[in-house]
Amino acid sequence: MTTVHWIVLDHVVALLGVASWFAAGVTAALGRYRLAYGLLIGAVLATSTRLVTVAALSGRGWWFVQEKVLLGLPMLAAAGLAALLIAGPRLRAAGRTPGSVGLPAGGIVSLLTAAYAALAGLVVTFLAGYPLTWSTALVAVSFVCAGALLTARVVTAPAVERTDAGSPDSTQAPDSTQAPAPRGRSGLSRRGLIGAAGGAVAAGAGITGAGLLFRAPESVVTGGGPPRVLGPRATVSVADLRGPRVPAPGGTSRRHTLTASTATVGLASGRAVDAWTYGGQLPGPAITATEGDLVEVTLRNTDIEDGVTLHWHGYDVPCGEDGAPGATQHAVAPGGEFVYRFHADQVGTYWYHTHQASHPGVRKGLYGTLVVSPREGRAEEPELDLTLPVHTFDNTVVIGDQDRRTVHPAPPGTPVRLRLVNTDSDPHWFALAGAAFRVAAVDGRDLNQPGEVREVGLRLPAGGRYDVVLSMPDTPVALVVDNDHGSGVLLRPTGRAGNDPALPDTSSWPELDLLHYGEPAAVPFDTDNADRHFTIVLDRALAMVDGRPAYAQAVDGRGHPSIPDQLVAEGDLVRFTVVNRSLETHPWHLHGHPVLVLARDGTRPSGSPVWMDTFDVRPGEVWEVVCQADNPGIWMNHCHNLPHQDQGMMLRLVYDGVSTPFEGTSHAHRRKDPAP
Repeated sequence: MTTVHWIVLDHVVALLGVASWFAAGVTAALGRYRLAYGLLIGAVLATSTRLVTVAALSGRGWWFVQEKVLLGLPMLAAAGLAALLIAGPRLRAAGRTPGSVGLPAGGIVSLLTAAYAALAGLVVTFLAGYPLTWSTALVAVSFVCAGALLTARVVTAPAVERTDAGSPDSTQAPDSTQAPAPRGRSGLSRRGLIGAAGGAVAAGAGITGAGLLFRAPESVVTGGGPPRVLGPRATVSVADLRGPRVPAPGGTSRRHTLTASTATVGLASGRAVDAWTYGGQLPGPAITATEGDLVEVTLRNTDIEDGVTLHWHGYDVPCGEDGAPGATQHAVAPGGEFVYRFHADQVGTYWYHTHQASHPGVRKGLYGTLVVSPREGRAEEPELDLTLPVHTFDNTVVIGDQDRRTVHPAPPGTPVRLRLVNTDSDPHWFALAGAAFRVAAVDGRDLNQPGEVREVGLRLPAGGRYDVVLSMPDTPVALVVDNDHGSGVLLRPTGRAGNDPALPDTSSWPELDLLHYGEPAAVPFDTDNADRHFTIVLDRALAMVDGRPAYAQAVDGRGHPSIPDQLVAEGDLVRFTVVNRSLETHPWHLHGHPVLVLARDGTRPSGSPVWMDTFDVRPGEVWEVVCQADNPGIWMNHCHNLPHQDQGMMLRLVYDGVSTPFEGTSHAHRRKDPAP
């Protein structure tokens, strides 16, 4: 079983335990002792089964079980053992001998206290997760104690006398001849039970709110490296870390102006899309350059009220050109502009998008492609080179600017390069039917000696890029996206007549595992001797996001901007362990630096070194990656499922000695870049 299977199984067993303990307590209070005894046995079995699931999860990493081992299971074991010893013998005897003395109030309290403990442990997993803190433990224990006290108050209270009409009568004198309630009976009423439960929940909610105040975040973590150096060294501003103004020798200047505006854009099918655009088109204008060129882009904003920026996804620009509002610049408000400049020194396939309000902005159309070609041609320069950004507008997949299948003719034997770009927040599945192919590059970086494959699928993470190359055969080749045969791209041999063959079912094709693809090669550093090591645990948690409480997409139990910065120094080798405790996929993206994949779930690559800027951390997975800190600045490090980023899953990698004047200014400001 995979880690995520154990996570799901543990959740199911925990829910069964909660239900069994509550059912045992309620049925005992209602006097159904035989059923209560059976439910008690079921609750004990569920609790025992959790020992197995938690033990299995512990083998996958301490991150998956910390709150269970240190709090949830010990708390439940103590309460459950007490309930078994106090209520178990009496329930068994009462169930065997009808009419015998019932269960004392203490037995009912013990059963429901075990239920509260089971519920508290499950709630901690879902609302707090990793890491377990003293405040979280205090909240959970206080919840259980409050529930036990309220339950004891209810079940030990005398029964309320009722009038003949069945309603309480506070003015009626007590009847001294009325027989008292039998000993051992709880006198538990439905109203009392509801009141107890409501009181316990209210008390727990109040304590939980107070517990949030205990979580004063650290401002920075060092990953085992030296702490921040204070004083004169901390004088470099990201505003000074700007790009060059002239091209490299042999290069030229490539100047573009992108104007952000709202627009209604017509697609090939005739459908109209109300969009936010760069240049009034979807996608934005394609930016191309040759290695060594100077790329200069002037961004203007006409009417995007939230403001806009340009982030060069995967391109390691100087920090001041990164387009991260609140870190490297002010967002460009309506009427404002900003000029970006950088050398085209990375060959490959990249893209750009807004990083201001990026969840709605990118989704509505603020994106485009960036392709840099080598100055010296490749050995197999493609004659057909297609850049294919994939985006979804209202459940309709658009490839490039087409929302239906497009046909491209190609002579047989022609080298073809398909640049696949996922601009969505979810992964896309690509299949190439009709030809063998190679994945030549991942996220703009070439793989070493990639071999030919066929009838395999490519799962492209959100924000990621694959360059697929092939030699055009004399039969049609189809690029299928998400197993939809009605869209995609068809490569048709020049001069071919007649009908195209039916597309095969690609849904069952195995996924190409890049960790075992291509041939090994040397890497530029010793991956086993990192200067700093940061662990990033991804989950859902109750946390503060932008100053408001939320059920956040959290990092280490916190939401942006309360997540501590990760401190590095220039020249450091930085290792990251990225753990996904949740049941959602998190495409992880570090700005300004490619990362080398060291392992996934403990499995090291056996093929080509894989450099990525966005890697999919699927539910239950643990990734080990490393990068060289060679690009000073303040860099965002976040989930590229943009709704997850918007819900708190973002932090910063900060170089020692670098500061920003844009702190806390992520909203739009009118600003013009200084004149050259």
